[in-house]
Amino acid sequence: MDKLNKFIKENPKFILSSLSIILGVVLMLKFNLDKKAVAIIALVIGFVTNFFTGLMALIALVPFIGPLILKVFTIPFFWLLNAIGYFTAGITIKKGYRKDVLMHRAITVALLTGIVIGYILGHIEPLKLR
Repeated sequence: MDKLNKFIKENPKFILSSLSIILGVVLMLKFNLDKKAVAIIALVIGFVTNFFTGLMALIALVPFIGPLILKVFTIPFFWLLNAIGYFTAGITIKKGYRKDVLMHRAITVALLTGIVIGYILGHIEPLKLR
């Protein structure tokens, strides 16, 4: 319960934006707006206000099961992004941009390698703030 109270105190904007999004959706549905339009408006406003990030942080507060729920939602998303990358790379190679695709793939591998090395070094010698 302490984590939840701390989260609420540290994120008043999230609480305010989530209440306003919920209130807006309820009002739009009460005034009989098209349900598809309400869903699109709610998604756009939620994306702009980082509502979904706060919602995921709130879900992560649930012990043991919260992080598992987050993994269930995020891992397929990254698989989808990777599949889209392979699909577009295949199309661009067929169109004759093989050199460009290989260069971008090499840059991506170098970037990911740097991130992994930085992560490992950061956990070997953590930054100590005074």
